[in-house]
Amino acid sequence: MSDTTTTENNKQNGLKRSYLSSFEVLGQSIAAIAPSATPALVIPLVFGFAGNGTWLAYAIGLVVFLLVSLSVNQFTKRSATPGNLYSFIVKGLGTDAGVITGWGLVLAYLLTASAVLCGYINYANVLIGYSGIALPPVIQAIILGIIGAAIAWYIAVKDIKLSARLMLSLEIISMTLITLLAIVVLVNHGFTIDPAQISLQGVSLSSWGIGLVLAFFSFCGFESATSLGHEAKDPLKTIPRAVISSTAIVGVFFILLSYIEVFGFQGSSTALNNAAAPLTDIANANGIGIFGPLISIGALISFWACFMACINAASRVLYLMGQHGVVHSNVGDVHKTNRTPHIAITATVIVAAVIPFILIAYGGGLFDIYGWVGTIGTYGFILAYALIAIAAPLYLLREKELKRPDIALAVVTIILLAAAIVGSIYSNATSGAPYSWFIYIFVGYLIIGGALFLVSKKRSPHLSASITTEIEKVHTEFRAIRAEGGNGPKH
Repeated sequence: MSDTTTTENNKQNGLKRSYLSSFEVLGQSIAAIAPSATPALVIPLVFGFAGNGTWLAYAIGLVVFLLVSLSVNQFTKRSATPGNLYSFIVKGLGTDAGVITGWGLVLAYLLTASAVLCGYINYANVLIGYSGIALPPVIQAIILGIIGAAIAWYIAVKDIKLSARLMLSLEIISMTLITLLAIVVLVNHGFTIDPAQISLQGVSLSSWGIGLVLAFFSFCGFESATSLGHEAKDPLKTIPRAVISSTAIVGVFFILLSYIEVFGFQGSSTALNNAAAPLTDIANANGIGIFGPLISIGALISFWACFMACINAASRVLYLMGQHGVVHSNVGDVHKTNRTPHIAITATVIVAAVIPFILIAYGGGLFDIYGWVGTIGTYGFILAYALIAIAAPLYLLREKELKRPDIALAVVTIILLAAAIVGSIYSNATSGAPYSWFIYIFVGYLIIGGALFLVSKKRSPHLSASITTEIEKVHTEFRAIRAEGGNGPKH
């Protein structure tokens, strides 16, 4: 059977349409952000660079990502595909920019999955420590990682509805426990204001810049609900709502928890950024040690749910790229019974798991690996967000819907993201290896992805036109649906 015939069969037997409720769509974005994982691991990392300015890094992150959310929703209110921002940027900036974005997003989701797998292993180690059982550290880490990745793979291949419901339900439970802990800390401290944090005492601007990038990493993934464009019910309503609400909810959560967590560690013999289980330490210091194991379980589950969410998102971007012929057409295949992109899911799970396993085997610490791969992954997300901000007004102009507020939104968003990109590159360059290497690794990866696309276009001269046509078909379908007052296909 030819690649063309295979691709056509895939399109006729694709993902389940109108399958996921608004609750389940929200679950994808919330789980990809992993809000419970941030106070468990990312806030301590941010504190290591930003110090008493940690809360400010998250406040700025909330503003920036709300603006990015509005840019993303210029597209999600008008169309829906499994291709995430890849297909939107093709529509706004053309196939070359779209394919580069697609490769950047795949890397971003893969490295985020690798990072959170390290977080999952860390908290699994903490829980195993309660039992007194201990294997050689490298062997134990790899065994735990394989178990977590295998379970996520099975559920992701089995049913997207099951994984979406499970992810959000677990996050709600975990966030509730962490919020209760935060309330106890505030009560014990008499709701006093921390002058050191308010005055940004001891904050260095250069190191704070790295902390800001890591804080941005906490928000990355908010757009992953857009990868459910074919599977969501009423996608023109449920997806924009999930994108903006997930950003707002977790942003407020991050600001409050970063402030309280830094506050709670004051006077501790262990610095926040050196604590293996900071929430457990805070619980013990505030006389509610029972919360320690519970929150560790919640953090472990949150990291694992984020791993699965990233696999869901990355696989659907790859799925559409396979359907379009950017990668091998088999990647655009779906499971005959489950109707999930099983080949793309399998490939992403393997790559996302192998990366940290190699680094662990070579002696990398779990926290270090999290920071390394997370920083590179953040570049992929920020590139996509910057390009979507540029693409949105151009798309609206072609649709004859461009207004002055849309231009203002794009300009402000692009300036803020450009400042973040420049600041992060400068901060990483001045911090020495390995952080100074990361921008070169990312750019090199994009060059390889672009070169592969050029080779594909040389072999198939009509590839770009074919991609544009396929994406335009979807937009035309939704344009007609909007004209009739609907929100999405009912089949």
